[in-house]
Amino acid sequence: MQTEIEQLFDKKPGNYTDQDFELFARFKYALNKGTVRSAEPDASTRSGWRVNTWVKKGILCGFRMGQVVNMSPDPARLPMLDKATWPVKRLGPSDGVRLVPGGSSIRDGCFIGKSVICMPPMYINTGTWIGDGTVVDSHALVGSCAQVGNNCHISAAAQIGGVLEPVGLLPVIIEDEAVIGGNCGVYEGTVVKRRVVLGSGTILTRSTPVYDIVRGEVHRATDDEPLVIPEGAVVVAGSRAISHGPGKDWGISLYTPVIVKYRDSKTDARVQLEDLLR
Repeated sequence: MQTEIEQLFDKKPGNYTDQDFELFARFKYALNKGTVRSAEPDASTRSGWRVNTWVKKGILCGFRMGQVVNMSPDPARLPMLDKATWPVKRLGPSDGVRLVPGGSSIRDGCFIGKSVICMPPMYINTGTWIGDGTVVDSHALVGSCAQVGNNCHISAAAQIGGVLEPVGLLPVIIEDEAVIGGNCGVYEGTVVKRRVVLGSGTILTRSTPVYDIVRGEVHRATDDEPLVIPEGAVVVAGSRAISHGPGKDWGISLYTPVIVKYRDSKTDARVQLEDLLR
């Protein structure tokens, strides 16, 4: 399938054939089942992940192939116009997903694991991978191609950026048992390792260094590598004083994320998700 998708991406025909649409249907089925994904674990890399460029190309083919159609359940009260190739994902009771009523939407072409809870209103875009037992809370966004592990909590109003383009860049990765606090933002291919806790309002990007006051290190992205938050880190929104020039004279500080501790039993007790919710 990889070779066929890459050929379809490169040729950009004026009109797509039935064979092209059949190929895309097989590709999207694999996305929905989680047998192909835009990024996957790779122990040989510094981040522990590698991007599957051809999968991103397949997703972009879907946008190119699709015509805008009327998907409105009620054209007057709830108009919906989108590409025919990317409708709303179909879920049934056997999928084991709790999609709570109230304005949430999951786009087709993404894997949603068992016992995932979606609190309204929230949105999950195409190409994503959401592991078993994860909670996506109210007003949260999971962007295209983002990879979220098992038993994570994406708290209210958090934004998990995607990174669909450029196709060669790693999307945002949230590993197992991570807790993303309310109003957090994780963008530009940042990798949040297993059991990390982001305190409310923490923003992570490629251009923002993270100061680890526990280990005396500074974590930052490079031209070739994403920002990686180490396993078990507890990160909060902090500030760093400007040390020279008018900024110093005016007493200005700049935002910076700070690792203040690493998870322990006290942290686990505070962030534990109750099994009763499931």
